[in-house]
Amino acid sequence: MSKYFLAVDIGASSGRHILGSIEEGKIVLEEVYRFENGMQEMNGHKCWDSDGLFASIKAGMKKCAEIGKIPASMAIDTWGVDFALVGKDGKRVGDTVGYRDDRTIGMDEEVSKYISEEDLYARTGSQKQPFNTIYQLMALKVQNPEQLEEAETMLFSPDYYNYLLTGEMATEYTIASTSELMNPDTRNWDFELIDMLGLPRKLFREIKKPGTPLGNLRPEVAEEVGFDCSVIMTTSHDTASAVLAVPAIADDFVYISSGTWSLMGLELEKPIRNEKARSFNLTNEGGYDYTIRFLNNIMGLWMIQSVRHELDDKYSFAELCAMAVEARDFPSRVIVDDSCFFAPDSMIDAIKDYCRRTDQPVPETPGELSTVVYQSLAECYGRTINVLEDLTGKKYEAINVIGGGSNADYLNQLTANATGKTVYAGPGEATALGNIVAQMIEAGEFKGAKDARECIFKSFAVKTFKPE
Repeated sequence: MSKYFLAVDIGASSGRHILGSIEEGKIVLEEVYRFENGMQEMNGHKCWDSDGLFASIKAGMKKCAEIGKIPASMAIDTWGVDFALVGKDGKRVGDTVGYRDDRTIGMDEEVSKYISEEDLYARTGSQKQPFNTIYQLMALKVQNPEQLEEAETMLFSPDYYNYLLTGEMATEYTIASTSELMNPDTRNWDFELIDMLGLPRKLFREIKKPGTPLGNLRPEVAEEVGFDCSVIMTTSHDTASAVLAVPAIADDFVYISSGTWSLMGLELEKPIRNEKARSFNLTNEGGYDYTIRFLNNIMGLWMIQSVRHELDDKYSFAELCAMAVEARDFPSRVIVDDSCFFAPDSMIDAIKDYCRRTDQPVPETPGELSTVVYQSLAECYGRTINVLEDLTGKKYEAINVIGGGSNADYLNQLTANATGKTVYAGPGEATALGNIVAQMIEAGEFKGAKDARECIFKSFAVKTFKPE
């Protein structure tokens, strides 16, 4: 009888319950439930429906019971930086505001009153992003200090749902590393920095290593879903889970976790926090087994997802790729990380306006819009690999593309061409797979990350793209 492990993989637009097991020496995945997600306007802010998300988490668990596949353990991964505040009574304080909300506008200037950007990077190694937890907390300090006063604990999104499942409060290493408040050397909170900013120390829970068992389900939750199981603090930042699922045999590899965001980087033993790394906006985030994910956060498939949605989802991503190939000679390019593409009212208008401002031909057709996005993204990958090689003093032969974007053959070929590297694409279900693998390692199914990655390589199809 198979032993099942459940990954609850929650993204910005949807969530999935994936069961993983090992059959005949290979990992097998099965999607059992899917649900919608997205930010909603609440009290003048863009927020997550945390109550609805928790209901969806339990609904997917019930589905496991219905089909008779009870997991030995489960774990939750989500995007980074966002959090819930919890009061003395164990209830949430305020709304769970999302990272695309504009409450953090100007908060970098507030933080700079206490510490310079250069010194902040030297301490944390974190890429400056306007939505980082440090700026969200500063926004609360300036705009809603009563919430910080009332709160006893800050829990990142996966930690909060783990708490609702188990009653236990803790913070997992990889998700904490997205905050710009953690010391990557000690793998603990930088309390000197926290004091400097005037943030309450009481909010910050002990940071736990990925793979740590948190506890079993609360009795009332177990009764509702139809079973009990262990809840594991997996690599709970979605990119950390995805990187754990890179099917790389070599110790040194470049990865692109390709989804709404494109996270391109390396797995290192120690952070790189020099001024050159800061100038290129590279970040040092936590990975499995206390490794460092040295990477660049690139505005990824969010752009093409938004274009598709504005076209009333009339075309599949495969069709948009095909139209992009037909329009491949269209010459215009954009800087995908320009702030105008972060949360525009219309992505199509933002792309057109950028091209007008930069005196380039304006894309009009779906194919022209798509080829501008895909080719601009590939060129960004090309610039990023040059920076990574310069900072590490190493040359890399190949790039592993994982996640949903690994299915975009056109983009994979453009990436090979722009970087001059062989591209290995797959698996597509990287985030859920990494979540499950962390649970399997804890359960003794694998000796460690290297052993698990060798099994992933054998278990899933990987496509190869050579530079043309």
